[in-house]
Amino acid sequence: MASPAHSSHVWVGSETGILKGINLQKKQATNFKLGDVTLSRREAVTAMCWGDAFESEIFVGCLDGSVRLFSTEKGKFTESRDCHGGEGPFCGLAMLNGSLVTCVASGLLKVWQDASSENVEIQVGPGVCRMRQNPEHPHRVATGGKENCLKVWDLHQPEEPIFRAKNVRNDWLDLRVPVWDRDMQFLPGSEKIVTCTGHHQVRLYDPSSPQRRPVLEATFGEYPLTALSLTPGANSVVVGSSRGDVAIIDLRQGRLVKCLKGFAGSVRAIQCHPVLPLVASCGLDRFLRVHNLQHKRLEHKVYLKSRLNCLLLASREKWEEEALNPSADLQNEVKKEEEEEEDDIWNSMEVVAAKRKAEPQPASDVGSETTTKEKALKIKKKIKKAES
Repeated sequence: MASPAHSSHVWVGSETGILKGINLQKKQATNFKLGDVTLSRREAVTAMCWGDAFESEIFVGCLDGSVRLFSTEKGKFTESRDCHGGEGPFCGLAMLNGSLVTCVASGLLKVWQDASSENVEIQVGPGVCRMRQNPEHPHRVATGGKENCLKVWDLHQPEEPIFRAKNVRNDWLDLRVPVWDRDMQFLPGSEKIVTCTGHHQVRLYDPSSPQRRPVLEATFGEYPLTALSLTPGANSVVVGSSRGDVAIIDLRQGRLVKCLKGFAGSVRAIQCHPVLPLVASCGLDRFLRVHNLQHKRLEHKVYLKSRLNCLLLASREKWEEEALNPSADLQNEVKKEEEEEEDDIWNSMEVVAAKRKAEPQPASDVGSETTTKEKALKIKKKIKKAES
């Protein structure tokens, strides 16, 4: 039987420092913590990332400056390292060629090398809200925050950003528009980056073009947007706000596609499944929710007791059917047991012997026998006449 950690579909980090693994089919959540560490807001989980492509490890960044390694196969924390540097909570974690990449709110981005190499440190500017890695080019990361415009960095050449966004033009009152990038993500197959801001804007940047301002901008609601995630196909983006509003925005036309309902608090993290039309979200209302992007239906809702800051959604494709369709071996075993039980029932039944009735002679045979006797009598009569 699979362990609770190995069978979890979603991983969430809470403000109390607990890593929670959730099995959505069973509606069960399992809490994991490091050793005998007492629960405290000083150890709140603020950032998470996968440790490898097989999703067998999770790096958990805590408010106290430590990064802990959790094994999903063993179901426990296996390592903890001190990653102090700068001030503020972790706003992003990533892995680069076996090295851990961290970024804190004060703007210190650091690549933690092994003992034989020096750590790489980059000052990306104060007030950072999020750092995101480019999945197709892991050596590139994007950063942005409050009065800290979007920047793209090449960790192999960290001296200067390879792209620095420019603020939009002044508004209709000729006043400067404040900068507040809360989250961002790279679009696959291109250099484009989508961001959401604390001033309810969704912006699309294209570093391959000479324009440093957004090539597309859309607004949603009236409250700060706190998190985003690209949908499968990357034609639209799911955004969540501090009020609990979640919507899907089309990145080709910049229009609202649909809204998702059922939220009751600030959304802290959103992640879409890379293939399935599912999106997971969590926040301050202590619920994990999984919506269907096509039908807007709330597929799963699990209460997790603690306020939630971040999540990771397992990328395997058939996890929705795991509990509904057992494995082939299990199906064969169940079928064999049913056949054996049926044989036992038949063997335990008494045999009833029935007397067989004499089978009636066919009508055709009876008629043929009568006709033969009549002919014999006629022949005898003719012989007697002849003798007389």
